[in-house]
Amino acid sequence: MNPILEHIGRDLANVTALPARITGRVLRYDGLILETSGFPATPGALCEIDTEDGSKVQGEVIGFADGRNMLFLDQPNAPIVAGANVRIRSGGRMAGVGEALLGRVIDAEGGPLDGRPRPMTTDEWPLMGKPLNPLARHAVDKPLDVGVRIINAALTIGQGQRVGIVAGSGVGKSVLIEMMAKNTEAEVVVVGLIGERGREVGAFARSIMTGPAAEKLCMVAVPADRSPLLRLRAARRATAIAEYFRDKGKQVLLIMDSLTRVAHAQREIGLALGEQPTAKGYPPSVVSLIPNLLERAGPGEGHQGAITALYTVLADGDDTTNDPVVDTARAILDGHFVLSRRQTQMGIYPAIDLPQSVSRVISDVADPKHQRAAMRLRQLISLYMDNRDLMLMGGYVQGQDADLDTAVRLWPRITALISQSAKEASPFSQSIADLYGALEIE
Repeated sequence: MNPILEHIGRDLANVTALPARITGRVLRYDGLILETSGFPATPGALCEIDTEDGSKVQGEVIGFADGRNMLFLDQPNAPIVAGANVRIRSGGRMAGVGEALLGRVIDAEGGPLDGRPRPMTTDEWPLMGKPLNPLARHAVDKPLDVGVRIINAALTIGQGQRVGIVAGSGVGKSVLIEMMAKNTEAEVVVVGLIGERGREVGAFARSIMTGPAAEKLCMVAVPADRSPLLRLRAARRATAIAEYFRDKGKQVLLIMDSLTRVAHAQREIGLALGEQPTAKGYPPSVVSLIPNLLERAGPGEGHQGAITALYTVLADGDDTTNDPVVDTARAILDGHFVLSRRQTQMGIYPAIDLPQSVSRVISDVADPKHQRAAMRLRQLISLYMDNRDLMLMGGYVQGQDADLDTAVRLWPRITALISQSAKEASPFSQSIADLYGALEIE
């Protein structure tokens, strides 16, 4: 064969072996939603769009209709012109995972926020997670020490439990999750700060990414001024990282602050796509998003570990009963802690309202004596708080109610039990001993 023809044949073979780059063109753009000519892409795929100034903008495929693809941009109001090129890029549905993420602060795309090189991840995990057989999952039957006295003593968390922290603004949610992230006995801690203030993201990172606790912690942060798509991607990335370490047999603590802002991000996307708003302006896609995200946490199968998950839920106007996000989350979660503004006004921190809070697995992870003591503490706090105003007005005479008399007598001890400094750690065994001591139980 002619050497020249043989050389040309090899070159043609190499060209055909190269993967074709799938492209389209911009047909419609309103500053946020972009429609392109149709090309093969699944929802969740990432695309790169040319702009008028020569830079590139990233978008995510969120659907397709009538032969057109619809993309949601990471950067709203980008200078995109009609007919601009749109190229699909790889990696949109997977998250880089590995031991290199521990001790790091990353963004929704896995890029570094801590000024260090990009983490060299060794594996990949689907952003949307891997389904588990519910009948093959481990039981939640072992307590998890979170280092907070009132939780260890009276609202004991189990390994693999999912809990909501429900509160209005400014009552100490961030301080409480910071205490648990620092003091927990979990082997890996994954924190997702979704839609928080930029100042708070920086302060939280500086506080927890120090000392020995930082070596087992990974933080995924997206401030409030970023695209709603990035906020959703960050929540999914944090959950994917937790799932990876659970698959490795680790006990993982996943903390997401906040689930409400994840729901807000989905609401923005749903309304932009033309979904009809229902309760308090939330479209139906929000109601389906919450269980899909929450069910990814929990105990694993076989050799796997467990993801114990804490989700903060912002109750608008301190409404902890009628908010759609609060109501939907509470129906899925294995317990909820309600933070009380009244207790913050009394100077009791963490301001967990014990009578309004519940751990649905305490009967599976605590012995009978511990359960009776926790129930007695709940009863005495409820009696005292319900009658406090009456006693201050002189409307109660000692001796009329033996249980209320006991609550009044033990109140200084109870206050010491349920109050805890942000820099103080209370191990599980010590928390139980303090509970028995406060209630004078032998």
